[in-house]
Amino acid sequence: MTEIPEHLLKRAQAAREKSAEPAAEPAGAAAEPAAAPAGDSRIPEALLKRSQAAKASKAGGDAPEAATTGGGVAVAEKVGAVVAAAPAGGGVPVGGGPGGHTQRLLTVVKSGSIQDVKATPVDKVHTWPHLLAAEFVAALACTAFTFFFSIFVNAPLLQLANTNATPNPSKAPWYFLGLQELLTMFHPMVAGVTLPGVGIIFLMLTPFLDRNPSIKPEDRKFVISIMTVHLMFWATLVMIGSFFRGPGFNFVLPWVDGLFFEL
Repeated sequence: MTEIPEHLLKRAQAAREKSAEPAAEPAGAAAEPAAAPAGDSRIPEALLKRSQAAKASKAGGDAPEAATTGGGVAVAEKVGAVVAAAPAGGGVPVGGGPGGHTQRLLTVVKSGSIQDVKATPVDKVHTWPHLLAAEFVAALACTAFTFFFSIFVNAPLLQLANTNATPNPSKAPWYFLGLQELLTMFHPMVAGVTLPGVGIIFLMLTPFLDRNPSIKPEDRKFVISIMTVHLMFWATLVMIGSFFRGPGFNFVLPWVDGLFFEL
């Protein structure tokens, strides 16, 4: 149970003592209506009558907590249950708020105890069978697209290979031109094994280096930066090998020497 603040206890105690003072007066005097000033409309007439009926009941020896007379209900006097009590004169109640309204305190609770925090239920998880079903549908869609695309568009095949004539420049398919470009800069062991292997291993370790469960891009800046650097590095190598390499796999400018690239 949450403790009641000390200033509220003092206010309730003062209100109870003030309301107990007129109890010593004769019953007739207590029952006399204390009319509010003519121009004072801060307290509704129904509340004044209820307060007067309650004081009359108290003077008659009824229970101190609550009394009813003619439909009126007395103000409860439990400490902590009522902050304000009506005074003997029928004026503005002690502890009344702006406009003469009586302020009541039902209970004092901490904000955390009234917050209903529940986990949002989910109807599916990204695992078997939901994830696999989505991947299977995506694979079927890609296969269907490739099938119908191959019907209407012929593959860009060249003439039969001639073992006596090597084309110049001799380029690998575009998806391997990044590796071929690395071979012009490093030793074959470094360009073909070390650098690609380190890149693949680092990408495999990325989920273990960043354990943030969020799916928002602004919360996953580390992994997004790593993947962006990887894609830009490889895309740059492929573009250089495709459009900026001419005869002898030498560096050329495509807008000057022409374009030496075929699918």
